[in-house]
Amino acid sequence: MKECNAIEVYDVTKKFKVYYDKGRMLKEKVLFWKRNKYDEHWVLNGISFEVKKGEAVGLIGHNGCGKSTTLKILTGIMYPDAGKVELKGRVSSLLELGAGFHPDMSGRENIYINASIFGLSKKEIDSRIHDIIAFSELGDYIDNPVRTYSSGMYMRLAFSVAINVDADILLIDEILAVGDVNFQAKCFNKLIDIKKSGTTIVIVSHSMGQIEEICDRSIWIHEGLIRTDGIPRNVHREYLMYMGELRKEKLNPLNSGNEKLEKVEEKTEEAEKTETIQELNAHHRGTGEARIVSVETLNQDGKKVNVFSTDEPIIFRVSYEVYKEVNNALFGLSIFRNDGVRCYGSNSRADGIPTFTLKNNGFFDLEFTDNQLLQGKYYLDVCIAVGIDDMVDYYDTVYGFEVYSFYEDIGAVRMKHKWMINVTE
Repeated sequence: MKECNAIEVYDVTKKFKVYYDKGRMLKEKVLFWKRNKYDEHWVLNGISFEVKKGEAVGLIGHNGCGKSTTLKILTGIMYPDAGKVELKGRVSSLLELGAGFHPDMSGRENIYINASIFGLSKKEIDSRIHDIIAFSELGDYIDNPVRTYSSGMYMRLAFSVAINVDADILLIDEILAVGDVNFQAKCFNKLIDIKKSGTTIVIVSHSMGQIEEICDRSIWIHEGLIRTDGIPRNVHREYLMYMGELRKEKLNPLNSGNEKLEKVEEKTEEAEKTETIQELNAHHRGTGEARIVSVETLNQDGKKVNVFSTDEPIIFRVSYEVYKEVNNALFGLSIFRNDGVRCYGSNSRADGIPTFTLKNNGFFDLEFTDNQLLQGKYYLDVCIAVGIDDMVDYYDTVYGFEVYSFYEDIGAVRMKHKWMINVTE
């Protein structure tokens, strides 16, 4: 194993038997032996990758592509049919939180059991049990049997144990939705701190934003093979494009919709000739039932401008056309600095607005009443979606604007703050 690596995976394959009608009892298996027919389902067809020490890697792909199986093989829960896997250092996994918890034992007792599974000695557990309990926020409930816990309390305790074992390698599978919103944010910030401390992280998630914030690389697993491995934002763009095309094929939009799309393309092309609204390298991807046709920035008086000062409100106005009814829709917008750093991103559902049905053409405004972006050039990604992966229209690098500032702060965003200095001589 290379000295610089924490994980090495070489040509790993894994298959499962899928039975048509498998007998459950011995009698059934003997009398109806012909029922025991099965197909072999190859989940991994020979994947290879390396993860350097201290590196964070995200695994993405549609359901059933093999990403969770890969993580289970790394943890040793499953074994590959062929190939080789090597890991260097103590491993902590956040796959099935609470596996090994005894329902009749208290939370405190289960901490000792679960932490010992991760390889901690009693002395090590003693030294950090107060941190584990404090992070879980269970308080006096820690000495109650875990069978009396709510599902959220159960998951919080399990998460708190897993992230407090000082692992060299942390493996995570879709478990960042633990507890309430505040606890989720606390968990996410803890993961960022763990990464900064030099822990190697491999995470499976459908949240592209989370992976982009945590990870240095993304690996797209497709049909049991690695399709793309690279910078998260670039890999995610390619993956979302593919998912949009796949969904488009399933929906098979009407020809009338396609004709409207062609008209929109002509309209957008004409608009770009007369007014520099969209960046030349912007492009659409998605299923196409609706499409974003223009993006504008307005000041607080409703006037179109594309240069703002820090503290000056910004209104983003996004116009769209609908070619086929879209159910459970949401709008999203992200702001990027010109070096690719995501400064902010949100969507209507994340802000508590219920999903809606798009039937007619329209627009939406997103107003930042207290713009704290610092001096620089910025651009937008905007989208219409019906879920995390189901993009109706994702308009990439769509609109550029500038911010100037009289402040001397550096970075992307100005943080409200005040100084209190007490100097004695």
